[in-house]
Amino acid sequence: MAIGYLNIQARTAHDAVPLSGVQIRIFDFWGNSLYVLSTDENGETPTVPLETIDKSYSQNPYFSGNAFVSYHVLAQASGFNSLYVSDIPIYDGETAFLPVTLIPMQETQRSPLQTEISIGKPAVASHEMRHQEGDETEPRILRQVVIPNPITVHLGTPGSSARDVQVTFPDYVKNVASSEIYPTWPENALRANIYAIITFALNRVFTEWYRSKGYGFDITNSTAYDQAFVYGRPIYGSISRIVDEIFNEYVRRQGQHSPYFTSFCNGTSVTCNGLSQWGTVTLSNQGLSPLEILRYYYPKDVEIAQTDIITGVVSSYPGTPLRMGSTGLDVQTIQTYLNRIRRNYPAIPAVTDPAGSFQNSTNAAVTKFQNIFNLTPDGIVGKSTWYKISSLYAAVTRLAELDSEGTSLGIGTVPPSAVLRQGSRGQDVITLQYLLNVISEYYPSVPRPAQDGIFGSGTAQSVMAFQRAVNLSPDGIVGPRTWKALYDTYQGIGQNVPLPSPEPDGGTIRYVVRSGDSLWLIAQKYNTTVDAIKRLNGLTSDILNIGQVLNIPSSGSAPYFEYTVRSGDTLWLLARRYGTTVDAIKKMSGITSDRLSIGQVLRIPS
Repeated sequence: MAIGYLNIQARTAHDAVPLSGVQIRIFDFWGNSLYVLSTDENGETPTVPLETIDKSYSQNPYFSGNAFVSYHVLAQASGFNSLYVSDIPIYDGETAFLPVTLIPMQETQRSPLQTEISIGKPAVASHEMRHQEGDETEPRILRQVVIPNPITVHLGTPGSSARDVQVTFPDYVKNVASSEIYPTWPENALRANIYAIITFALNRVFTEWYRSKGYGFDITNSTAYDQAFVYGRPIYGSISRIVDEIFNEYVRRQGQHSPYFTSFCNGTSVTCNGLSQWGTVTLSNQGLSPLEILRYYYPKDVEIAQTDIITGVVSSYPGTPLRMGSTGLDVQTIQTYLNRIRRNYPAIPAVTDPAGSFQNSTNAAVTKFQNIFNLTPDGIVGKSTWYKISSLYAAVTRLAELDSEGTSLGIGTVPPSAVLRQGSRGQDVITLQYLLNVISEYYPSVPRPAQDGIFGSGTAQSVMAFQRAVNLSPDGIVGPRTWKALYDTYQGIGQNVPLPSPEPDGGTIRYVVRSGDSLWLIAQKYNTTVDAIKRLNGLTSDILNIGQVLNIPSSGSAPYFEYTVRSGDTLWLLARRYGTTVDAIKKMSGITSDRLSIGQVLRIPS
C-alpha cells in the first residue's frame, strides 16, 4: 500500500483564534479508530500517515474505482458543537490539510450538536453533465478585474434555498481545485486547471453574472452551472502551493481586459466546448506548458494576466519580495502585523529587529508563520505570505475592535424589546448589527452587515441567514425569539471562545484606550515604560485611538489594577474583556452584588 498524510487544523473567526485541546479522532472506512489526537497552541495536530493506493490509479482516466482510500474525522471541544467529516480522500504522497471550523455553543445550550460533512470523490470522476453558461464577450459591468476577498458561494443550484458562505478567494480556489481534480496530476496539468478555475470565478464576478439577476452571491457550488466547492473539505498540499503562487493571475484574450469564460468538463464521460480536465494530463505528459495547454482548448491568443486589486486586505503587496537585508516601510509593516498576530499565535517568535530592518528575528517570525499556515517556509515575504499575513492581521484586529465596540455599546445581557424589520432605524438597529457582526466571525453562513443604524436589505439578509443557522423561520423580522437567539449566541461566543494570550513571555494587562489616555499616562499608571508598551504591541507611533486594545507589561508586583466603572459596564463584560471571572473580580473588590454603579472603583485581577 502507498502512504498519504492528514493534518487537522482547528481554528475559528477566519483563522484569528486557534483552538487548542480539540480532541480529534481519525477512523478508517469501516469505523475503526486509528488515531486520537489533540490540537496544539496553533490549533494543529501532528501530521499522520494513512494507507492509500498507488497514485497511478488517479492518473488513469479509464480506472472506474476510487483512486484513493477514504477516512473519517470527529472533532470535539468543550464549549463547541462537534464536527464529523466523512469520506475524506487520502492520496498517495499527498498531505491533506483539513480545516476544522467549530461553532461555539449557545449560552443556554446544554449539550453539543454535531454537524456532518461528506467529502467524497472529485467532480472529475462524476458523470454529471455540465451546462455552464457565460460569455467572455459579456458587456463589462465592473470597470476593472478585482479579486473578491471574500467571495460569496451559494451551496446549491442558483434558485435553491441553500445557504451562502463567505471565504477568502485563495481558499475558495484551493477548495474548488481539491473538489474538481486529482492532486496527484502532473504540475502543468494542475496549473492549467487552476488557471481555468480562477478565471471562471473572476468572470462570474466581473460580469456580476448572479448579482445582476438579483442574487446575493457571486457563484454557486453546482457543477451543472459553475464549479465544485465542498465547504469544510481538506485541501491538498500540491494544489495549495500552486494557488498561493498564482491566485491573482487569470486568462484573458490579447487586447481584452475581461477574464475569459473558461468552461470545462472532465472530457471523458462528459464532453464540452471548453477545457478537458483529463486531456490536460495527456498534454502535460507530452511536455506542454500550462499556457500551451490553455491555448489547446481556448483561442490561440489567450494569455495570462494579473490583477493586484484585492478587496478586504489591509495593504497591497509591494511587488518585490522581502527577505534578509530588506529595509523600509514595507518591512516595518510586516513586523507590526506579525507582532500583533503573535498575541493570538504565541508560537510565532517576537520581532525584536529595529523597525524597518529585516534581520534574524523577522526572518524567524516569518518562517514560523509560514509553517503554521502551510506556506513554503523560506523566510521570504512573497505575494502569498504577504497577503496571508495581511488578511490574518485584519482578522485579529477586527476581533479586538469588536470586543471594545461591544463595551462602548453596553450590550449587557437583556435583549431590547423593540421588534425590528426592514426600514427600522436607531440604537436598537446598531445593537442588532453589532451582534450580527460578532456572530458572522464564527458562523460562516452569516454575512456581515454594515453598522449604520439603518435596517436595510443587507441587514435583512444577515438576519435571515442567522435565523436559518439557528433553525428559526427566516422572515427577516427581529422579534423576541430572534433577539433571544442573538443574545444566546453572542454570550455563548463570549463564554466558550478562548481569548488569546496577549503575551506568552510574561504577565500582561489588557487595556482599552479611553478618552484622554496617552502612552505616558498609561505607562505611569502601570509602572512600566512607553517603549515597553510600544514594543509589546508592535507600535511605531505614540498616537492612540479610543477603543484601541493594548497589552500592558505587568511587573508582577500588583495582583490587581483599579478600574472605574462606566456606562454600560457589567461584571460579565469586564471579566471577558480582562480575561478573568466575575467571581474573581467580586472577591478582589470585596463586593457581593452583581450590580455596578457608574464611578464605582473595582479591582481587576491582573
